Amino acid sequence: MARRSVLFSPGDQPALLRKAVQTDADVVVFDLEDAVSPARKADARAAVRDVLTDPSFDPDCEVCVRVNAEPSQWETDLEQVVSARVGDANELRLDSVVLPKVADPDAVRDLATALESADYPCPIFALIEQARGVLAAPEIAAVPATDALVFGAEDLAADIGATRTAEGTEILYARERVVLAAAVHDCTAIDTLVTDFDDEQALREETAFANELGYDGKLAIHPAQVGPINDGFTPSVADREWAKRVLAAAREAEVAGKGVFEVDGEMIDAPLLAQAQQIRDRAVAAAVW
Repeated sequence: MARRSVLFSPGDQPALLRKAVQTDADVVVFDLEDAVSPARKADARAAVRDVLTDPSFDPDCEVCVRVNAEPSQWETDLEQVVSARVGDANELRLDSVVLPKVADPDAVRDLATALESADYPCPIFALIEQARGVLAAPEIAAVPATDALVFGAEDLAADIGATRTAEGTEILYARERVVLAAAVHDCTAIDTLVTDFDDEQALREETAFANELGYDGKLAIHPAQVGPINDGFTPSVADREWAKRVLAAAREAEVAGKGVFEVDGEMIDAPLLAQAQQIRDRAVAAAVW
C-alpha cells in the first residue's frame, strides 16, 4: 500500500472532503483538529460521520481521520464519529486514525484501546511534533497499533523555540530520528509539510530530500501538492530498470552459488541488493512495476 502523499482536508467542509478523495492522494485525512475552529468541532464531527457512513462513499485511497490531541476531545471524536455509526462496522469507511501531538507511547496505547472498545480497531498514525515525542519516537513506533510515524516540523519548531529556515538544519536531527525510529519498527515514515503550496519547486526539492532521508511519503495541505509529492516518491523508469536487472542477476547468482555479482560494471553486494528490493517494493505499491 502506497502512502506517498497524505492530503489533509478540513472536517467541517463536506464538499472538500468529497473532493479530496477524488485527487490522486494515496491517503486523505479528514481533519478534526487544527483545520477546525473550536466553535465548529461538533459540525465537523457530524460532517465527517455523514461522509464516512454514506453507502456511496467508496474511494480508492486510504481514508483517515485526525482526531484531537487531548483524550477528552478525541474520546468525543470517537463517540460521535465511530461509535455513532449505524449498524455494524462495515458501514463506516474509515481505514486509519491520525493522533496528533504524540509525546509518549501511552497516548497511542490509550487510543488503540478506545478503538478496540468501540469495536473498530484500526492502524494509528502517530504525529510527532513536540520535543518529547521526538525523543520518545522509538518507543512510540514500537507500539503494535502504530502503523506510521508522521513528522511535524512547524509545531516542533514552535515547541523548542527554533526559527524555521529554508535549509531546515534546525529540525534535521528530529527529522532523521523519526525516520530511523520508523525504520526500526517497520512503520511508514511520513515527512513534514511544505506550507507554501504555491512554491512547487520548493516542494519538489523538499520531497527529494525526504526521499533521500528514507521517508516513504509527505504531508500535503493542498491538492496541487499531491502530484509533485507522488512523483518524488515514485521510482523513476531508470531506477526501476536498474532494479529489475539487479534482481534478475541476483536470482542467477543464487543459482550459481555466488554471494557477489556484477550489473552494469558495478559489483552488487547486500546493501545494493536491498536498495533494488526497496525500489521494487515502492514501484509495486505505486502500481508502476
